[in-house]
Amino acid sequence: MGDTDVRVWVDGERVDAKPSVSALDHGVTVGDGVFETCKVVDGQVFALGRHHDRLDRSLHGLGLPSADRDRLAEGIEAVLAEPLDFGRLRYTVTGGIGPLGSDRNDVPMTYVVSAMPVPRAAATTKVVVVPWTRNERSAVAGLKTTSYAENVVALAKAKSEGGTEAIFGNNRDELCEGTGSNIFVVVDGEILTPPLESGALAGITRALVLEWCADAGLPIREQTLPLSVLDTADEVFITSSTRDVQAVHAVGDRTLDAPGPLTLRAAEAFAQASAEGRD
Repeated sequence: MGDTDVRVWVDGERVDAKPSVSALDHGVTVGDGVFETCKVVDGQVFALGRHHDRLDRSLHGLGLPSADRDRLAEGIEAVLAEPLDFGRLRYTVTGGIGPLGSDRNDVPMTYVVSAMPVPRAAATTKVVVVPWTRNERSAVAGLKTTSYAENVVALAKAKSEGGTEAIFGNNRDELCEGTGSNIFVVVDGEILTPPLESGALAGITRALVLEWCADAGLPIREQTLPLSVLDTADEVFITSSTRDVQAVHAVGDRTLDAPGPLTLRAAEAFAQASAEGRD
């Protein structure tokens, strides 16, 4: 998949592979920005309203104003002008042109929207627990910011060990999240996932799995969990915008039968509600 597969719009112009963002943009110099990644199916963006709401929460957490949704709609329409059967839509809002430091200028924010086709996720995957932690007391805990360097390092380690996702604990040695996913475990016949107080991002798919599985009568809830639960859990699955509900067949060197029965039921509940157009 090359650069020609990527569509890019910046501040009112479809630019694709052309240089388009200032070197002085605060999102470039200090990572002062937020973003959302959405699934696109048959040209339609999944759960866009929920993603917009979370984008605003992240912006407010950085001390920036709410996004201009009409501006975002213009960019989304531009990058989805050509057919896209299945893919990823990403939109980013930064603090705009800034100084070479952490202060901000009083300037318009920068808007970037991009889209590209991606392969559908495999039925099961391997995850790797990494030695670094999420800081549940961080100033940006739970915000989807463009400061992703620790995720890059963690994911590279996971991939070097045959995984497709890295799993973090937090500073209390509790299970937290992946670099771009939330994690669920099955223990004693219940589906459990860490609460947001763990420092995990409030994933859109995570929230929908909690809601739709409960509607389907599945035993599911949030619970604080030790990181060591991954050594004993009966089933493990991860969720994200493009993975949906993905079973885990290995956590490091530990193998699991996957997908397990409750993971299958969770995936079915999610797929059915999605097909019904629920948001």
